[in-house]
Amino acid sequence: MDAQLLHDDDVTLYGLFVEAFTRLRPLVHRDLGVPDTWFEVLLRLGRTPGHRLRMTDLAEAVSFSSGGFTRLADRMAKEGLIRRDPDPEDRRASLAALTDKGAEALDRALAAHVSQLHRHVTAPLSVEDRRHLERILRTLRDANA
Repeated sequence: MDAQLLHDDDVTLYGLFVEAFTRLRPLVHRDLGVPDTWFEVLLRLGRTPGHRLRMTDLAEAVSFSSGGFTRLADRMAKEGLIRRDPDPEDRRASLAALTDKGAEALDRALAAHVSQLHRHVTAPLSVEDRRHLERILRTLRDANA
């Protein structure tokens, strides 16, 4: 084994990132009232003007394959949280739209989510740390888009 590579600063930094995310994910998704994958879909739709997105764009935004996302969307539509609308700009495509029931579920989930985010993510950080973390995460996201 290469001891230098085992203790490389980049390996350590990435390991800390993964460990923090792995520990935080279940904590900040606690008590949402919906599965965390559903919450991600509802949140994306809720934050989008008009509360509608093309199915393919939404699948990509929540990191699902189109087939996997179709099954997820089917379950959410069956529960009345989203609906599928025809895309007026492309007959072959459809839009996922947030329903009133979905918006209510999102409001309930967000109340729990924001509370857990504050407790587990932002409370331990200073205002300056939060700004740095946001800048770093945006840089990593954009550099790897």
